[in-house]
Amino acid sequence: MKRLRRLWFALALSLAACGGPPHAAEPPAPLPAEGSGSAPVLVETSRSQVLDHSRAVVPVSAEDPQIGDSAAPVTIVLFGDIECPFTARVAPTMVKIFETYGPHRVRLVSKHYPLPFHQRARPAAVAAATVFGLSGSAAAFEFYQLALGDQANLTDERFAAWAAKVGVPARAYADAMASKRFESKVDTDLALVARLGVSGTPEFRINGVTVSGAQAFDHFKEVIDRQLEEAGKLVQAGTDPADVYVALTNKNVGTVEAPKRAAAEPVEDTSVWKLPVLADDPVRGPADALVTIVMFSDFQCPFCKRVEETLTRVLDAHPNDVRIVWKDNPLPFHARARPSALLARHAFEKHGNAGFWKAHAAIFESQPKLEDDDLKQIATTVGLSWPVVARAIAKNQSKKIDASQELADDFAARGTPHFFINGVRLSGAQPFEEFERVIGERLEEAKALLATGVARPKIYDAILKTARDPVAPERKEPPTVDAASPWKGGAKAKVVIHMWSEFQCPFCKRVPPTLDALEKEFGTKLKIVWHHMPLPFHAQAPLAAEAAEEMLAQRGQRGFWRYHDALFEAQGTPDGLERENLEKLAAAAGADMPRFRAALDQRKHQARVEADAALGQQLGISGTPNFLINGYVLSGAQPITAFRRLILRALNEAPRP
Repeated sequence: MKRLRRLWFALALSLAACGGPPHAAEPPAPLPAEGSGSAPVLVETSRSQVLDHSRAVVPVSAEDPQIGDSAAPVTIVLFGDIECPFTARVAPTMVKIFETYGPHRVRLVSKHYPLPFHQRARPAAVAAATVFGLSGSAAAFEFYQLALGDQANLTDERFAAWAAKVGVPARAYADAMASKRFESKVDTDLALVARLGVSGTPEFRINGVTVSGAQAFDHFKEVIDRQLEEAGKLVQAGTDPADVYVALTNKNVGTVEAPKRAAAEPVEDTSVWKLPVLADDPVRGPADALVTIVMFSDFQCPFCKRVEETLTRVLDAHPNDVRIVWKDNPLPFHARARPSALLARHAFEKHGNAGFWKAHAAIFESQPKLEDDDLKQIATTVGLSWPVVARAIAKNQSKKIDASQELADDFAARGTPHFFINGVRLSGAQPFEEFERVIGERLEEAKALLATGVARPKIYDAILKTARDPVAPERKEPPTVDAASPWKGGAKAKVVIHMWSEFQCPFCKRVPPTLDALEKEFGTKLKIVWHHMPLPFHAQAPLAAEAAEEMLAQRGQRGFWRYHDALFEAQGTPDGLERENLEKLAAAAGADMPRFRAALDQRKHQARVEADAALGQQLGISGTPNFLINGYVLSGAQPITAFRRLILRALNEAPRP
């Protein structure tokens, strides 16, 4: 599992992007969700369990590298080229897709299309096919990451080294390459390319629908949402979810989604934002610099590691005029990002600015190896006491890191790395030339201020005086609390969290511990109201919701929440949320079983469950989990800091007694 976490961005980097218009890299945004935004969980299905979809016009089988549930209602088949220089620019869009929809709604399948004018593309494809053939999808996607991170050196020697690094036995790899054992996979993919008329890379087939080029996220979203709707209709009509891909692909093949010119090019944010620089922010560069780059970064993010070389180049080019200010934004799906940030923060507190940057360099040098043993070695290297650092990691508390994350939320710095150059936004691991363009513009403005008499140390403060404050969080009019709804917390709480959730959604399962911690922190100031929203592709969710309503009817609020916890514990077990297990859990919770069975048989609570879902849809809520915190919108299984920020805001706005 640790390896799969590391592979999340390897998955992103495996996407080729040649043949379409080049697009600036947008960062992977931490929009969680099973349709609403929770941290993505990779699903690597063993080959023996992969559904055989070779009957589809765009065939997919266990012979293809793939990440995601093979029964997902939407399958994205990508035709890509490892040597393509635009790979990293389209990769974050795929990351955002998976973060938005989750691996149980979207599956990614990779097929080779080494373009003839890329000399090393075919050898790279053969090497990748060999890694997949010997060690499976996880190793293959990790191999892609290594190869795409060093496209200037796609040599046979590097291929062998990368294969060994991802766990392929050296002798097995050498023998397979010598015998060309897996080369036929590349030829099979190329034959499919010819048959389908794939014209370049990247080219996608989304349930058979063609999307060409490095389109913007919104364009992909439009196609995916339509396919999710079509998949839901098929399942409701009785189609086995395992057969949805074949049915929709064979229906859709030949359909081409032409890019919308306005949507394909991201709109540049030219606003100047009021990003504060604080005394306890780590800084590189002179205090009187004319240009200040505030960066939100994550020690586990490979894009953040990649941009460090560019930033060093920027400082070398402008030694007197540019400073870089670090702010932490450890993304929730990077399990080792926050422990690494805690180590670096301790280095700052112990040894000041120099200590932080020494730790910073050591952490990125070690990435992706950031487990405790790796951090222990780093701590020793930079002169820190490992027992002290280990206690800080175990405690997992840092007001400074929390405040930086909240600031990132305030300024919509979604994803890492994210920069504000004298307040002007720049997203992603952009090339040096793009930094130079923005810095050049900011330098001109700063020098104009100098000419008016503003002292160098005061330039940034002068810029912030007319800069924009953070955008207020999105709000919707919250519904009136229905006394019949499941709820817990303070009866007269100042803050009400309305949540739309369901018991089969794996992302919803992540939320209860966060809400429990918030209850302990805010006590009777907080009230949590549950609303059902069983998603159409989760076949067990509706009856589980009705079962929970029956427990509410029989055992009251305490009975509902006890059963709620039991249902989430059952999620993913062999018995899961099958009718028999719903009854077993109800009996254990003290239900009147004849009455319970009758309620389920007669669908007594179906209307109630459907009304909850309809209420959410009226408010524009379509996925789970989703929340309204005194009307403030929060989507997905977000970290506790995201909830706390909106709760505190709501408390400050609440009428005083």
